[in-house]
Amino acid sequence: MSPLRSIIFDLDGVLADSEPWWNQIDAKLLTEYGVTYRGEYHQNVVGVSYRLAVQFYKKTFRLSVPTEEMMRRRGEIATEFFTNRVGLFPNVKEVLQELRKMKLHLAVATSSVGASARPFLDRHQLAGFFKVIVTGEEVERGKPAPDIYLCAAEQLGLSADACLVVEDALPGVAAAKAANMRVVAIPDRRFGDPREYDKKADYVLGSLKELPTLIRALASSSHGTP
Repeated sequence: MSPLRSIIFDLDGVLADSEPWWNQIDAKLLTEYGVTYRGEYHQNVVGVSYRLAVQFYKKTFRLSVPTEEMMRRRGEIATEFFTNRVGLFPNVKEVLQELRKMKLHLAVATSSVGASARPFLDRHQLAGFFKVIVTGEEVERGKPAPDIYLCAAEQLGLSADACLVVEDALPGVAAAKAANMRVVAIPDRRFGDPREYDKKADYVLGSLKELPTLIRALASSSHGTP
């Protein structure tokens, strides 16, 4: 196994405390199509691509709206929320600073569209930490397919086994494993049972703050970098 050279972060639920907002984003979206939504299907859409989320809603609520149109509206509504409302999890900047001192290449690979992800990273002064940022519209297949993580590794110029992915949702964990990458899960206990992650992820942490300690332990056990 290659020495660890890169950490690739999911955005939603890992850096951005955005999962509670997605119910509001999707409620606003579905209201436009005559549906009253109170977040009851959050677990069905957490961590998946916009396309899969929209297809789920269309089937569940029997909507005959074109998928592309509904995806576009979801992106527009999400952009407003991410640009103005969504906050960071605690310790994000400190963790990124610590990882950068370890000479690791940092990247973001998110199902969110660039129009919402990039203003969010800029507003919180995070964009400068990342060598590569890959957003949902840049790949044909979204999570749980591996495409977005393979795209990030390619842009970093690294092999998959030199990358460690940090995820909060099971579809994202599946995407990272399908890309043959090691994956750390940080489950959001508000939305799921952490025990579900034990068999799927290589490592399960309680918070992002624990990540640098894990990385140092991995480095020392491999007797090399970073």
